[in-house]
Parts: sequence; C-alpha cells; structure tokens
Amino acid sequence: MLSHLLIKNYALIDELELAPDRQLNIITGETGAGKSIMLGAIGLLLGNRADTRVLYNPEKKCVIEGSFGVSGYAIERIFEEEELDFSDTCIVRREISVSGKSRAFVNDTPVNLETLRRVSSQLMDIHSQHDSVLLGSNEYQLEIVDTYAQDDALLRQYRTDYQEYRVKKSVYDQLQSEAAAMRKEFDYNSFLYEELSKAQLQPDEQETLEQELTILENAEDIKARLQLAYEYLDNTEQSIIDFLKGVVSNLAYISKLSDQYEQLQQRAQSSLIELRDLADEISTEQDRVDIDDARAETIRERLNLLYQLQTKHQAKDVAALIALRDELGQKVSKVLNLDDSLAAAKADAENARAQLLVSAQALSAARLAVLQPIETEIGGLLHDLGMPNASLKIQAETGKPTPTGIDTISFLFSANKGIKPQQLKNVASGGEFSRLMMAIKYILASKRSLPTIIFDEIDTGVSGEIAIKMGNMMREMAHNHQLIAITHLHQIAGQGNAHYFVYKDHSADKTVSRIRKLTFDERVNEIAQMIGGKNPSASALKNAREILKQRTAATVK
Repeated sequence: MLSHLLIKNYALIDELELAPDRQLNIITGETGAGKSIMLGAIGLLLGNRADTRVLYNPEKKCVIEGSFGVSGYAIERIFEEEELDFSDTCIVRREISVSGKSRAFVNDTPVNLETLRRVSSQLMDIHSQHDSVLLGSNEYQLEIVDTYAQDDALLRQYRTDYQEYRVKKSVYDQLQSEAAAMRKEFDYNSFLYEELSKAQLQPDEQETLEQELTILENAEDIKARLQLAYEYLDNTEQSIIDFLKGVVSNLAYISKLSDQYEQLQQRAQSSLIELRDLADEISTEQDRVDIDDARAETIRERLNLLYQLQTKHQAKDVAALIALRDELGQKVSKVLNLDDSLAAAKADAENARAQLLVSAQALSAARLAVLQPIETEIGGLLHDLGMPNASLKIQAETGKPTPTGIDTISFLFSANKGIKPQQLKNVASGGEFSRLMMAIKYILASKRSLPTIIFDEIDTGVSGEIAIKMGNMMREMAHNHQLIAITHLHQIAGQGNAHYFVYKDHSADKTVSRIRKLTFDERVNEIAQMIGGKNPSASALKNAREILKQRTAATVK
C-alpha cells in the first residue's frame, strides 16, 4: 500500500505530502483545486511521460516519490528479473530536471521507464475517466477477462511461444525469399569460385614470387658481383684475408713481448674468422644463383594470373582473393544445401506453430471458462446498483494467433429490458459506464493483489441510493486493498476512513495547491457543503454527521 507520497515542484504544487490510511481514503475539493494535478504526479510514478512544463518553479527540479509497503504481495519475482533490491518497503521516485531530463529510481536504483512501469503497475491501479473510454475497446475487455481468469502463467507461456514462432517463421520466410535470388546467382558464383579454387592461392605467395623473379631476371649480374666480392676477400694472389693474416701474425709476435697487445691480436683473429666465414657464404650464394629462363617464365605466368584475378575482382592482394574465394564457397555451399536448409527451417516453424497452438488453446480455454461467471457476477452487481434490467453478454471468437492469443472478446451490454445487448460504446451512458466499471473493478479487486487502487470520479453520472451502494462497495473493497477515491458525492465521501481536502492557497504571490487531512468536525462541514452548498443548513450538517456515524457504526460492526 502507499504509505507516503511526496510531490515537490509539480504544476501548482510547491510541496505536498500525504500519508494515506490503510483502507478507504476520500479526496474532495472544488473543481480546479488540484485533484487531477495530484493524479498527474502519481501518474509519473507509473511511468507516464513528462516535460519541463510541469515545473512549478522552472529553476528547480521536480521530485515525485512514493513509499509502498509490499509485504505479502508476492512480487519479488519482478524485482529479481529486473535485478532490483527487494524489501518490505519499496520506494519509487521520479525526477524531472530543469532541462527536462527525466530520471526514475526504484529503491534508489536508476531504472528506465519500461522497468518503472512494470514495477509500479504491481503497486497501484488508477481508474480515471479515460478507463471508461477504454472499456469500449476489445483489448481492454480481454485484459479484464485475463485478470479475472488469473491466467498470467498461461499468458506468459503463450507470449514466449508466440515470440519463438515469430522468430522461426521469420527465418523460414527470409530463406524462402532469398532462395530464388541465390539460385539465380548460383551459376555465376560457382564459376567464380571454381576459377579461384583452381588458382590454388597461397598466402604471401605473390611477394615470394616477385622476389624470386627479380633474382632470376638479374642472375648474371648478381653472380658476377658475388664473384667479385669473393675475390676481394679471398683469392690466390692478393686479398683482404691475406693482408689480415699479416696483421694477425704481427700482432701475435708483439703479444709475446707484452700482454698489452694481446687484445688487439684477439680482435684481429676474430675479424679474420668472420671474413673467412663471409667469403664462404658469398661463395655458397654464388653457387645457388642459377640462370634459369624456364623458371623465370613460369613465375611470370603465375604472377600474371594473380594480377589478372586481382584486377578482375578489384582485390588489393592475394589475401583479399582468398577471402572472396571462401565467401563464394559459402554461397555455393548454401545453395547446394538450400533444399535441406529450407526443409529444416520449415520444420522448425511448423513445430513452433504447433507448440504455439497448444499454448493458445490452453489460454483460450482458461478465458472461456470464466465468461459465464463474469456475466453472472456483474449482472448481480448491476442489479444492486439500480440497474435490474441490465445485462452483460461476453462474446468470444477465435482467429489467427496474435500477441495476446487467438481470442477476440466483445462485451455486449443492454441497460433496458427487451433491448438486445450491443457494443458498449454504442449503448452505455456516462452513469451506466460508471456503474459497470465499478462492478468490474469490484470483481477484479478480489483477483489481484494490488496494494493500492485509486478511483478518479468513478461515480460520474450517479447519485442517491446508487451512490450509497457504490460507497459501500468501496468500503468493502478497502478491507483487502488500500483505496483512494476522488469524489464529488457526499454518499461516497462519508464512507472514508480518512478524508483529505484539496484547495488552492492564494496567500502568496503565486497560487499553490495544498491538501490537508480533515478532522471529524471538518469532515462534517465538508460533507454538509457537498449536500447543501457553500453555506449548509442545520439539516445538512445533521445529515452529514449522521452519515459519518453510520460509517463508524458499520466499521465497528
């Protein structure tokens, strides 16, 4: 239930705090005093959109915060699924900055609006005049049936199966649509794939071949220069190695005379060894250089093929050609296995549809089972609410699977004897809508574990004895639910456990909306004004006092 409500800097509200009673709370006030503004603020906690125009002071942020006692309402699962901390007290907060940016929090954890709506929808239900319009829609009527049937588990399973079917069907449909184009391109892709496969492309082969061809094309020059380099180092007549031998010999001689020359001798000896090794390697490389025109021609042909393929496919290198070959191979393979893929995708879609129909039938059966009980209960309540000749018929039709099932639900209503029930939007007046909605909310209250229910002038179009009965129904509902009712009727106002009065305060430079809890005497005066006008008579005051005493007696009883 809502234990504390804080509204700061919203519309005409500077700051407002409310700690509602656990049972039936009545809110009254003149038209325009701010009752709908307060509901608008509560609507932000339910995830409604907002903008900076709601700021009372445009230089400060707006804060709406509700504290809810949720012990015993079995909603821990939602908190687990949304990865939110759960405790017996749930604090929902909405902030709107000066720039218009909106932030939402559940137990001080930032959440998006979708998560906020999911959580707060389990904490509060607001009935407004808009709901009376919604009542004429088949979608809303289906929601009523689902709530009464308590088929949440079946509905979740159906939606899971529906989504699975949509995914599998989409895969099959896409594969079908691609099949014709893929087959049309198959011959061309197959030709290109065969051409690239036949080329037996190897990574980095182009660079290796280009280097080898450069050597072959310059073999004579390379061989001659290697020979010249070798002769500079080592030949039979005169060479660098011969001179270096002399250096080593002289240094070896003087090293025997003094140790200080030994290091020079060692360095010279190392250089001699290195130069001999270098000369041997140059000689080996010279032997390896062959003048092979046939090999050079073979390499040129291979490189020409690589260059042609790169130009043809606009590829920058062999690696790009290999990637293209593999891609073409996948396309060709996909077409070769297309019939198998289509058959598998079709089987998956058909299996998913079969499972969907099983879930759909189970959900539909649960809905159909409660149609007669709903008709009977609502019919009895309408009789109690002064509509003895009213009748409600619920028509159900089945069709193709939709996100909500295979059922289309239509509420057909007649308020008068001998008149065939018709669509609600065509036959119900404002007062009839209010009584019908009251009956629906009454029967649904026992099916849902909502902590708080808010009625925004659900009594529109009714008065007298009917208003008394509606008040009694609210009082009875308040035994298991916290109710907040905005009303203009004294018959309903007198049934509340707590009574709050909304008014405009003009004492400052800017008008603000305020709310205060009325004492017993203030309640008597407020209800008397609702009965007899601004200056109530003694009889109106007496009547108001009697209404409150009767409520007290009924509560004690």
